[in-house]
Order: sequence, then structure tokens, then C-alpha cells
Amino acid sequence: MKKRCSWCSGDPLYQRYHDNEWGVPLHDDQKLFELLCLEGAQAGLSWITILKKRENYRKAFDNFDPEKIALYDDKKIATLLQDKGIVRNKLKVNAFISNARSYLVMLEKGETLNDFLWSFIDGRTIQNSWKALTDVPVSTPLSDTICKELKRRGFKFVGGTICYAYMQAIGMVNDHTTDCYRYLELCYNE
Repeated sequence: MKKRCSWCSGDPLYQRYHDNEWGVPLHDDQKLFELLCLEGAQAGLSWITILKKRENYRKAFDNFDPEKIALYDDKKIATLLQDKGIVRNKLKVNAFISNARSYLVMLEKGETLNDFLWSFIDGRTIQNSWKALTDVPVSTPLSDTICKELKRRGFKFVGGTICYAYMQAIGMVNDHTTDCYRYLELCYNE
């Protein structure tokens, strides 16, 4: 029996996410954009709620194609707000559209989301060594800095706590607890 971080126990979907995705360095811009939007959708909710709806989000938001999302109009927004497969929050839906537009502006200026994010840590994962979930911070000065820079670029639902959860998800920080089998695997497998 593999020892995992305590936050993912009990749910097979959560365990698969933990084992295969969470904390693995991610550099694919499309996937980075998707996760940034989904982390924002999670605000005020549990991540498992969003994880269970992830496939519905992909269908509803054209597989997170920013060029398509940036063109969503009031009719499309109204349709999304009726979709029971996603969190039907107008501010969060509008944030996806705003984020797509902001992301496309970054690309037009020759900056990828990958380059932007990983430049904050010189492209190398921050290796933490938390013994327990209670030791892990909910935000850091770095996540607050990234939050400010994303907001300056027009992104929405990217507060310091959301940014830290995002940093964990995309492997900018290794926050697997030291007793988790993934901790050492990710320490030495960058």
C-alpha cells in the first residue's frame, strides 16, 4: 500500500490525480492555461469538486482553446450558466473569458505562460520538505508576486492562495509531504 499525501485519501479519482499529475512539472501552455482557469473555478470550493467536473469543463469550454473562449458572447455565457456540469458562477465564467483574452495578449507579445511562470523560479521546482499537511502554507510571498503580475496582465480569479495551489499543481513547488511516495520521486525526477 502506497503512502500518499493525506488530502487525497479515500477517492480513486483524487488518488489518480495525486499520483499522476499533482506536483509534476508542467510546461505545456495549453494545459497550463486550462489548470489556471480550473484553479480559479475552485475558489471557495474543494478541488475534488472541480476535478469531478473537469471533463464537463473541457466540453463546455471548447477544450480550453483560448482563441474560441476569447470570442464567447452573451449567448454563449447564458448557455454556460445553464450547464449543470460546471460551476455556474457568472464571475468565474467571465473570468475564463478574460483569462483567455489576457493569455492571447501575452502570446501576441511573444511571452508564453510557461516562460512567464517558470521564470520566477529559474525553471527549477522548489523542493519543500513538509512533514504534515498542516505545515504546508496556503500562500507565499512568491505566489502573491505571481498573483500581482497575473492581475496586472488582466487575469481574474488568481489570488495568492489560488496561485499557490496552481504552483503546487503544475510542479513549481514540490509540496508532497515527506512521507508520501511521490515526494522522493519528484525530488529527483525533474
